[in-house]
Amino acid sequence: MEETKKTKIVRTTLDRLPYGDYTPENVVERKEKVAIPEGVRRRELIRDVLVIAWPSLLELVLAQLTSMADQIMVGRIPGEAGVRALSAVGLALQPKFLLMIMVMALNVGATAVIARYRGQKNRDKANQVFRQALMMNLVVGVIFLALGRATSSFLIRLMSGGKNAAIDEETMQLGVSYLNIQLYGFIPLMFTFTITAALRGIGDSRVPMFYNTAANVVNVIFNYIMIYGKFGCPAMGVEGASWATDIGQCVACVIAVWSVWGEKRYVGIDFRRHYDFDAGIMKDIVRIGFPAMLEQAFMRTGAIIFTRAVSGLGTLLFATHNVCLNIQAMSLMIGQAFAVSATTLLGQSLGKFRYDMAVIYMRVTRIIGFCVAAGTGVLAIIFREAIVGIYNTNPEVIAAGSAVLILIGFVQPVQAEQLIISGGLRGAGDTRYAAIATASTVLLCRGGLALLTIRVFHWGLWGAWTAMLVDQSFRTLLMLLRYSTGKWARMALKHAKESLGPDAEKIIRAEA
Repeated sequence: MEETKKTKIVRTTLDRLPYGDYTPENVVERKEKVAIPEGVRRRELIRDVLVIAWPSLLELVLAQLTSMADQIMVGRIPGEAGVRALSAVGLALQPKFLLMIMVMALNVGATAVIARYRGQKNRDKANQVFRQALMMNLVVGVIFLALGRATSSFLIRLMSGGKNAAIDEETMQLGVSYLNIQLYGFIPLMFTFTITAALRGIGDSRVPMFYNTAANVVNVIFNYIMIYGKFGCPAMGVEGASWATDIGQCVACVIAVWSVWGEKRYVGIDFRRHYDFDAGIMKDIVRIGFPAMLEQAFMRTGAIIFTRAVSGLGTLLFATHNVCLNIQAMSLMIGQAFAVSATTLLGQSLGKFRYDMAVIYMRVTRIIGFCVAAGTGVLAIIFREAIVGIYNTNPEVIAAGSAVLILIGFVQPVQAEQLIISGGLRGAGDTRYAAIATASTVLLCRGGLALLTIRVFHWGLWGAWTAMLVDQSFRTLLMLLRYSTGKWARMALKHAKESLGPDAEKIIRAEA
């Protein structure tokens, strides 16, 4: 499949620039500031970053708003049932993410490799990678669906603290029901994730924004119907919220598949092509994806330790903690949206051997992301009581949650910096270092410090979130140190050169 005028594609400044001369052999650690190439204007670079980031941001924010709607709507169930419902949903989220780590990791690899081939304008190779990612994730999705169904009760009890759980039995049973229903949506979610990863690799974040927005609207509508029992539907509470999420995910999957059907986009599903497993492409995806899987595994392990520590504070404070996590996840979307820009633009730049453009795109993305995140942090601190009060009107929940939001406000710029640099490193295929950095900070800082501050110092919920702030700060420092070495560029350029085959030097000279 060749690129044609009819192909729907997101074009950037990079498309009109020639290949660079930054082969792995002549890229050194550069301490001087890389200059913007002649003929490229700063506003064009800002546009490139925003044209990818803003649909991603809108998509992620709307997705998180839907998650917030889930929490708000179950939290508004009258009396103690609302507090139990908030805790039950919180118990189920980490096991769900734990079961999804393999699919998420393989998609990191798919995005990076597809971005590289997009930079080289090799549409056939990009589609081969897409097909391999779909097949691999389907197999993995089925395996982890079966695993989740077999272990859901164990996972919820693990999150609750085991035999010495401070969470009551009724809440744990609600958590098991919520998780089991969520697993039914695992396969459509897997397809949607893979299509999203491929589209982000080619710089198209508008289509994922569309189908995820549609899914979110459907989710909220069915939340109202199924949680509270409207239009003849029985009131299902927490289980209704979980079914509504599954229905929304199925809608997203149908629209996502339709959007890439045939050859109308740069990557597409076409059953006229062979869908045999390709060991070489699989190896390329796994090379980047496996460290990302380890990173996610360490992240989820630390999150489980963190959640178990907080669950020991009791149902009410655990419900407050889940409200704060939901709010923090909303602010996380800013960093993640600009991380999508960093992943895509760095991957495409290095695929075209433009080390200079990779550095410049990262610089512009970091500046914009930092400013937006800082503004969000200020707003979170100013309106903290009103924000927490949206979820639950219990005075104890509002008081404890408002105190935590001060820490969440301060961590915003740090969090955004860490996510953007991590996204850039993923675009370069440098995922191994991120796994090591995440393991050391999440397990030791977040998990270890949370246990210390809660069980030894008795700082309560404030202590747990202090551990979160320390985790984010140290991880950002480690990512900055890695980025400053330039090793990520040499690694990515080496693989980009290998992907061109034996005639690499000739192709680079001809395109330069």
